Amino acid sequence: MPRPLRVAIGGIHIESSTFSPHLSTADDFEVTREEALLSRYAWLSPTEPWAADVEWIPLVHARALPGGAVDAAAYEQWATEIVDKLAAVGPLDGILLDIHGAMSVVGRSDAEGDLVTAIRSVIGPEPYISTAMDLHGNVSSVLFDACDLLTCYRTAPHVDVWETRERAARNLIEALRRERRPHKALVHVPILLPGEMTSTRDEPARGLYARISEIEAREGVIDAAIWVGFAWADQSRCKGAVVVTGTDATVAAEAARELGGHFWAVRDEFTFVAPTGSMDECLDTALAAVADRAKRPFFISDSGDNPGAGGADDVTFALDRMLARPEIRDGSRRAVFASLVDPQAVAQVADQPVGSPVRVAVGGRVDSRPPGPIELDGILEAVADDPDGGRCVSVRVGGLSVFVTSRRMQYRLLASYARLGVRVDEVDLVVVKIGYLEPELFSAAGDWLLALTPGGVDQDLARLPYQNVERPMFPLDRDFGADLAVVRG
Repeated sequence: MPRPLRVAIGGIHIESSTFSPHLSTADDFEVTREEALLSRYAWLSPTEPWAADVEWIPLVHARALPGGAVDAAAYEQWATEIVDKLAAVGPLDGILLDIHGAMSVVGRSDAEGDLVTAIRSVIGPEPYISTAMDLHGNVSSVLFDACDLLTCYRTAPHVDVWETRERAARNLIEALRRERRPHKALVHVPILLPGEMTSTRDEPARGLYARISEIEAREGVIDAAIWVGFAWADQSRCKGAVVVTGTDATVAAEAARELGGHFWAVRDEFTFVAPTGSMDECLDTALAAVADRAKRPFFISDSGDNPGAGGADDVTFALDRMLARPEIRDGSRRAVFASLVDPQAVAQVADQPVGSPVRVAVGGRVDSRPPGPIELDGILEAVADDPDGGRCVSVRVGGLSVFVTSRRMQYRLLASYARLGVRVDEVDLVVVKIGYLEPELFSAAGDWLLALTPGGVDQDLARLPYQNVERPMFPLDRDFGADLAVVRG
């Protein structure tokens, strides 16, 4: 009887904007170890047949909401823990590396590449490494060379996160049982687009990602994956990528070439997932539209400060423009602003009785771009504890409820609004710090606009001060031909 396979699991999972002044520290991360780490994975509770006869060894997994670059000390702490545990556990057959792919660390230009290099320095070249990643991650040459299997999500918004992790694990176990290292092929595509132009709900991304099932059905292919890349980091690895793994090197290379060519061919077809405009233009449209009840609630994405992509979550520009509207200030229109992170402001008012008049400055403490902190003169409407945002308050100013949180969070779930006493189907307008609407908000929206607001994840990439992204790069550059060379591994 063959011995059980020994496979370790761990990783660091965050998306980091180098254009955001926010610094992601250890306090921003949820860290799991030991049995708590293994219990994250449904295929181990109970163990699926394909995962049986495997000794699953937990390392450490650290995960955070997207933010700014990670503090170097926090990264070193977890990277060292992973390496030290690998050195202590003895011989391994493989590693499941559960990562995002767009982590930036202060002082490093290829954080995941550095992490996998450190891992290889301990385990050597023989164990297989399989990565599960976000499609908004990056595949550097270093990461590609060090890993045997690479896969990523196939949906945006991401509804296949756990399916992807299980696929990465299953592909790893099957490859180990075949006792034959997979062939792999990489094509880098010189395209850099925000996620809000590449949702798989819409063409051309929908059709591009639909190709994956046909590619995977080919004899000799194990997995096909397409990375959009991460637009809000100024690093040379940031670009589109296609990786195909398989048992046949020629088939894998040809499939990668096809997908890379398809990606490049449709580059001019990518458009924003919703109509766009300045914040004031979006407010004009929304406030005119909500007279039609079918348009309520009308959502506006404050996209430039989206914490789900790395924004600081405290830019006050959109709030300032809302408060400038008489129909919102006088209560003629019922509106919600979700949200600003400001633990100082929350601490100042949260212990007062609900219904009390409050005056408190909010926002602009991390990302201080104009107008900076804004003074709210209103009523403490609600106080609640949120599993994501910590202690949260709602301050009512006229017809506007302003949500303020103790921790950075993204108001993507209706339950989070309800904790602060708001049913979105009863309001006219919701301005939310988000990019594309996550599924619950998308279903709830009577209509929706994407405001091109300032912040660390500005959707107008031409406004960002890139210095290290490889050029030419679409859409920053347009009049060039792409070198879609296939790199085999």
